[in-house]
Amino acid sequence: MPRRIVKRRAAVTDLLEHFVYIGEDSEEAAQRFFERAKETFRLLASQPEMGRRMHYRNPILTGIRTFPVRDFEKYLIFYRPLRDGIEVVRVVHGARDLPTLFGT
Repeated sequence: MPRRIVKRRAAVTDLLEHFVYIGEDSEEAAQRFFERAKETFRLLASQPEMGRRMHYRNPILTGIRTFPVRDFEKYLIFYRPLRDGIEVVRVVHGARDLPTLFGT
């Protein structure tokens, strides 16, 4: 039985923005990014404790983990394990100011 993958609206927006940005240089690379992100979501849903646990002062972010998109390691998936899968919170380039982004 497939595990559940819930994507928050911000994560969907992130994916679309990265797709467009990467696609400005290469449509093929943008497609590959999108496919690798989906593959990584499925992997994490099947093994939700794989990612590195993050510690934030903001209690809303309790339980958040991070894991890179396969073959696009600079793009990080921020997710929360669920009983039956994962909740994808954001997909962010690692060069971003993460403490400011997450309000920590």
